[in-house]
Amino acid sequence: MTFASDNWAGAAPEIIEALAHANEGAVPAYGGDALTKRVEARLCDLFERDCAVYFVATGGAANGLALSVLAPPYGMVLCHEESHVQMDECAGPEFLTGGAKLVPIAGAGGKLTAEAVQKTLAGYPHRPPHGSPPAVLSLTQGTECGTIYSVDEIKALCDAAHGAGLAVHMDGARFANALVATGASPAALTWMAGVDALSFGGTKNGCMAAEAVVFFDPAKARDFEFRRKRAGHLLSKMRFITAQFDAYLTDDLWLRLAAHANVMARRLSEGLAAIDGVEIAYPTEINEVFVCFPGDAAERLRANGAQFYPWVTPGDPAAGRMNRLIASFRTTEAEVDEFIAQVRAIVSS
Repeated sequence: MTFASDNWAGAAPEIIEALAHANEGAVPAYGGDALTKRVEARLCDLFERDCAVYFVATGGAANGLALSVLAPPYGMVLCHEESHVQMDECAGPEFLTGGAKLVPIAGAGGKLTAEAVQKTLAGYPHRPPHGSPPAVLSLTQGTECGTIYSVDEIKALCDAAHGAGLAVHMDGARFANALVATGASPAALTWMAGVDALSFGGTKNGCMAAEAVVFFDPAKARDFEFRRKRAGHLLSKMRFITAQFDAYLTDDLWLRLAAHANVMARRLSEGLAAIDGVEIAYPTEINEVFVCFPGDAAERLRANGAQFYPWVTPGDPAAGRMNRLIASFRTTEAEVDEFIAQVRAIVSS
């Protein structure tokens, strides 16, 4: 009953096989190999346009480095108050941008609205040289609360940002889960709606360590290659990242893994919601379930071996009571049903 994080799930067998295959022979380093070039082209095909693609090993590096190109050191990055860049990257975005100011914005269910963005911008009037100029809006898809933005919502947010002169970055650590949930195409969910740069995650969805930064207008990438090198994220053996993406994209593996995780989370959420006294805090739209258990049920479940985290972040309506459970590509119906059965038994007792 492991629902602590999709990071706990390890790597899919297809990814491990691709890594073993990539280990054969000798190829040029630092991304100069044929496999890396082929995967860059595959991502351009996936998004239906010519993109600038850069591979890194972690989501934190992908986010921070993407923002470092889009925002000057004296600029502002608007983001949700519960977003990963705000809460979980140890000021990495501020470090990699050279000091850009993160401006957290509240929003129900981990989501921002165009109105909230416009209201926030109105509170920072243009006051050079005293006020930091707004530079980037950073969105998370799917969100830290397990919710998703529709194509129309993204378009409204991008229109608001671009109208004020901001670029738009999307943290897509769980982009695959969101894509499956919306039924949209990768292009429709990103650049067609106005997104300028995407942190395209693979690690949470069956890869070992594979993230890509995708700029939908190559001109916006500017000096990213130098920033990546300076930050220590230009891997000499780049083929071991791109081999993962090669397998990830083959035969829609990435979508199949995400779809399974989403289905398991929905099964978990529906089962828990049917138990009296158990409250589902946010809609379960991807592979995350946020739940409040009555009494000491959470502690008893952990004592029985279940693994999940308490969830406390700014703005939570159930601070101190909420727990986050995450399903992965490895989650089984049996462990979901066993967890639901244990919750039912504990609550009824």
